[in-house]
Amino acid sequence: MTAGVESWRIFCAIEFPKEVSTRAAEQVKILRDRFPETSASWVRDGNFHLTIKFLGEVPRSQVENISNAARRATDGLTSFKLVVSGAGSFPRSGPAKVLWLGVEDPTGRLEVLHQRLEEECAKEGYVKEDRSFHPHLTLARLRRSTGARELATAHRELGFKAIEMAVSELLVIRSELSSSGSKYTVISRHPL
Repeated sequence: MTAGVESWRIFCAIEFPKEVSTRAAEQVKILRDRFPETSASWVRDGNFHLTIKFLGEVPRSQVENISNAARRATDGLTSFKLVVSGAGSFPRSGPAKVLWLGVEDPTGRLEVLHQRLEEECAKEGYVKEDRSFHPHLTLARLRRSTGARELATAHRELGFKAIEMAVSELLVIRSELSSSGSKYTVISRHPL
């Protein structure tokens, strides 16, 4: 990043509906109450989203290019359904670092949207993600391994009863980090 150039932290995501966010927040509350000593950064109520592509620091002058890429990626696509179900943690072995809820893509349309967005962002000069796309809703990032195994086990045991949701738009979002949590501002909306 060139000195003096204003940049914004940008990502593209799908917003979860109120029912999913409410139930996810209830899961967070149960786990926080049961494990108050475990060091974790919990996602705050209302900040639940499904990240499709994280772009990081983008020069302010190029943010419109990202919105244009999102528009092209959604062009001609129609709305589709996802299922939020199940609870787990990353990594699969060793102490848990992330608690998540599963996101199933029964129609395969989320994967199509993801691939199209990767292609369109690449046209704007952004590197394609080399890791596999594993859609999930993050509940917490664990800061230390102390108590992580017990917390992850309790999370898996709680599970998460399936909720079907409709996806009707892709958002381009600015994230501003602070000690009181992240502030998200929608830059543009792209209907399916």
